[in-house]
Amino acid sequence: MAADDLLVPVDDSVTLRKTVAYVAERAADADGRPTLHFVYPVSERVDTGDEGSEAASAADLLERVEVWVEEDLGDDDSVAVETAVVGQTEYLFNPGDYADVLVEYARRNGVETVVVDPEYNPLGMAPLLPPLERELESAGLTVELAPVERPTRRGPLTRTAGVGQFVVLFCSTYAFYLLVSGTLSPFDLATGAVTATVVSAILWRIATRGEVELGKLGGRLARFALYVPYLLWEIVKANIDIARVVLHPDLPIDPQLVEFDAAVWSELPATTLANSITLTPGTLTVDVTQRHFTVHSLTPGAREDLLAGGLERAVRFVFYGRRAMRLATPAERGARTDDADAADEAGENE
Repeated sequence: MAADDLLVPVDDSVTLRKTVAYVAERAADADGRPTLHFVYPVSERVDTGDEGSEAASAADLLERVEVWVEEDLGDDDSVAVETAVVGQTEYLFNPGDYADVLVEYARRNGVETVVVDPEYNPLGMAPLLPPLERELESAGLTVELAPVERPTRRGPLTRTAGVGQFVVLFCSTYAFYLLVSGTLSPFDLATGAVTATVVSAILWRIATRGEVELGKLGGRLARFALYVPYLLWEIVKANIDIARVVLHPDLPIDPQLVEFDAAVWSELPATTLANSITLTPGTLTVDVTQRHFTVHSLTPGAREDLLAGGLERAVRFVFYGRRAMRLATPAERGARTDDADAADEAGENE
């Protein structure tokens, strides 16, 4: 038992990311090696195990939480992380039911403190959180509400913005101006700087979302600089493989569609991965819905490389850091090809 271990019940909410960042920072400042326990209590009885819809959503969210923690901790390995789906054999209906499964987990793992996301409300019921806190406290647990800022229900047109947002917008605008102008003459440098300053001054409170941390941004840019030669090398290898197939007398192609849920969780990483897949000969991103990818693969080799997750792992490295590279590959997560779908259909028809 460690006094600094924390139990954090999770459910998808607008403040979950900030809550995760708070507990990660708190654990990093603690002595020893604390463990963060993130648990997802399901809100309905799941008889089909991990294949149930709610259990699948829970596993997906917990995987995302792990990546967030790794991103927040960086290279700090003094904090352990445990995730679990709880309550699958129970019918969770009221705050007392949720408290029972949380208390049982806390006692089994020797955790004394529960940190609750202020927007935690898996049942969609307004009064869930206060009675849940009372139930947990009556069981002898220490309950804390994560001190994170809650979003307003009706956001203003402009938002509080810092120097980071201004710098990012200025640099991107300035770079785009010089790219379009095509020269680096003193006149273009000067007019570009003036234009970027005016645009940034007008739009920095509107065009940027969230708080920009220049330290993390610099790290991502440095990792992206390492990603570019890796991507170019993958493109070269894929070109050689496709050239070998085209020149082969038997033309050994085997076109198939591959579907998988990529372990990336926002628009920019998903876009980067989709474009990287398309740039690599032999694979073409057909559709992306949130993080569900449908990719056309031309050869078995291209398909094997895709499912091995090299590009996905590299994109996670760019956006989430080195520790995020250890997540399971698409093949390990159960990616599907059109042959697998056809086999399933044949089995159902027998």
